[in-house]
Amino acid sequence: MSAADDRDQIRDLLAEYCFLLDGYQLRDFAALFSAQGEWLSRNGNAKGPAAIERLLGEIVPVPADGTRRKHFTANIRIRLAGDTAEVMSNFMVVRESPQGPVIAVAGRYEDSVLRAGERWLFQSRRLHHDITGESGLMTPPG
Repeated sequence: MSAADDRDQIRDLLAEYCFLLDGYQLRDFAALFSAQGEWLSRNGNAKGPAAIERLLGEIVPVPADGTRRKHFTANIRIRLAGDTAEVMSNFMVVRESPQGPVIAVAGRYEDSVLRAGERWLFQSRRLHHDITGESGLMTPPG
């Protein structure tokens, strides 16, 4: 596989993350992470697909009127190193509000990804919330 193919697959991984999370397909979303993959953010941390699915189920509202959210990723920088890569990108989340669409949060992702067979997975995804607003998330129990 060429470096260009690897970069395309990594970009697809980042896009799939957005589509699955926005569609509340949390099991498929969590499967984008390796067995020891980590999701790290101000809203909580989780390690491994089962824990990631559980955490996101606690904080992300089910899409319905008034709770829909859309994730956007841009300015993707990929540094390949064989079967691993370091990726940085900017993100923005738009959510519904009574006044119409509002930017809920914007920031950057710092990712470590790895090749797992024919696909790429997140080993670590760290979210930095550089510009915060009302994210429309639920408060996790406990």
